[in-house]
Amino acid sequence: MIVITAPTGNIGHQVLNNVLAGDQPVRVIVRDPAKLSTDIRERVEVIPGSHADPQVLARAFDGADALFWLVPVNRAAASVDDAYVGFTRPAAEAMRSHGITRVVDVSALGRHTEHAGRAGYVTGSLAMDDLIASTGVAFRALAAATFMDNVLRQVRVIKEQGALFDTLPPDLTLPAVATRDIAAVAARLLLDTTWTGQEEVPLLGPEDLSGNDMAAIISEVLETPVRYQQIPYQALKDQLTTAGASEAMAQGVVAMMTATANGLNAGITRTPQHAIDTPTTFRQWCEDILKPAVRAA
Repeated sequence: MIVITAPTGNIGHQVLNNVLAGDQPVRVIVRDPAKLSTDIRERVEVIPGSHADPQVLARAFDGADALFWLVPVNRAAASVDDAYVGFTRPAAEAMRSHGITRVVDVSALGRHTEHAGRAGYVTGSLAMDDLIASTGVAFRALAAATFMDNVLRQVRVIKEQGALFDTLPPDLTLPAVATRDIAAVAARLLLDTTWTGQEEVPLLGPEDLSGNDMAAIISEVLETPVRYQQIPYQALKDQLTTAGASEAMAQGVVAMMTATANGLNAGITRTPQHAIDTPTTFRQWCEDILKPAVRAA
């Protein structure tokens, strides 16, 4: 039995669809079962509730052996540690008591750099990984680069202002990965019952790109000029708090972006395998995902 958390989210729903192509029984934990399609509800066992609830976890983990763990970031949390480690602690206890043997989670790059301990959300993600690893389960932490899909948050800005905004220097090249590739790797691991041990799996996408590079590709795909604009960290923090983020969580994003600008992603050496595992280029992602979204906006 495979348990999948956050099955209606951007990554979780793709993991679920991929896992359902296999032949193993699947159980999902979901706050609102109505968000699952009728077809999905007929093919999985649904456990309603939050995957931070010990009683929900007890029901979901009973008789299960594999788990896909994804923390839904709570922008209103009192601290980054609460959002990641606090949310995950009941699950770690349930893993021990219910015999979960294999866990795959979505985490972040940065463990192998000097910035790991002061990188906001990334620091929280890595501490979450450590908590899961401490249970003794076989574990694969999917250390993902920046999601290409984050660009979708700026669809209307791209369409109406011809701009892409971020805090990073315009010429700083960084890895970026499509969530569909993350989901494919996660599903492959969940369906494979043979692996053991604990490892980090870096997911870098096939290329490193700067903000200027991304804006140029977006311009070509959309056939309209789009420029990259660097913004101050304070502007980002103000946007987050205005949208309802707590002071601690907004500062966590700023810390993550500051660490990223200073070399947070530099601890992994790119190899040909990274392009094999996560093959979607930013241009292809723009053609498949961004272009339709901009047209519909």
